Amino acid sequence: MKKYKLALLGFGNVGQAFARLLLRKEETLRKDYRIGFTVTAVATGSKGRAIDPAGIDLKAALALVEAGNSLDVLSSQPAPADNLDFILNSGADVLFENTPVSYADGQPALNHIRAALSAGMHAITANKGPVVHGYHALKQLAAENKARFLFESTVMDGAPVFGTYRETLPTAEVSAIRGVLNSTTNLILTRMEGGESFDEAVAYAQSIGIAETDPSGDVDGWDASIKISALITVMMGVPFTPDRVERTGIRGITPEKIAAARAEGKRWKLVCSAWKEEDEIKARVQPDMVGPENPAFSVDGTTSIVTVVSDVLGDLSLIETNPSPDTTAYGLLADFINAVR
Repeated sequence: MKKYKLALLGFGNVGQAFARLLLRKEETLRKDYRIGFTVTAVATGSKGRAIDPAGIDLKAALALVEAGNSLDVLSSQPAPADNLDFILNSGADVLFENTPVSYADGQPALNHIRAALSAGMHAITANKGPVVHGYHALKQLAAENKARFLFESTVMDGAPVFGTYRETLPTAEVSAIRGVLNSTTNLILTRMEGGESFDEAVAYAQSIGIAETDPSGDVDGWDASIKISALITVMMGVPFTPDRVERTGIRGITPEKIAAARAEGKRWKLVCSAWKEEDEIKARVQPDMVGPENPAFSVDGTTSIVTVVSDVLGDLSLIETNPSPDTTAYGLLADFINAVR
């Protein structure tokens, strides 16, 4: 059995869910996959950071953060405040990068992953920014350093979108991608179908932690745009950034429009689309009325769906229900196993 040293950069909801999942699956990893691990470094945005080459007690780290206390007490040596220095001093074999996303340029996560790969670490992330702003260069850098750059949790939490494409669709030429990729807007539209106003539905999404205090990243289509950009970049092989996506959010969907759609037997969805037009890739995020013939019609609440159109399998759809930090954490764990096997 080989034992790997892990560094966790970002210890919010996803990072903590991943830590709990590591603890729960530790015996399975050891028995079924011959994989052991020690967490040697953990960094948070506001609750301290710790480095200990002998290993950090994950249960203690979780308890400290949940109580609002600092991780500094778990550090056996000074932990650098600079994230790049933190990565290089972590002594890790694998970096899990889970800092907040930047739609504009992917930073600072892009530099974090670049530093890890340059040091020969595997780099695994739930952050969409590095995928859309640096995928091809990071993939090459990983190969040069005999490491892996994996990111299953970036688009549909833990659902194996990229793994399905990478492992089970060899030689496939993807000509189009479409789907409902933002669970927050799908929940809002579902609640509006139940009689709530837009503001009431947003408030509900915020109350259960699905929407941020500032929901603009979701309701204005930015999250959906960066997700479709990531899918284009990886599956269609063309670097693509969110600013190239024709984007319209859901603020213009009123109760009257919801009722009009219902009268036609249709539903409003924030639909992401990408397609080839001659030698060019085009992409759009906008509210569309979809009918029962569309796979997205039956997608309720926080459920999401993606359909990949290829020359070998036609339309292939993947649906994920009820995503959460736990499902995102599973994507990180699956990437870990695939990186080191």
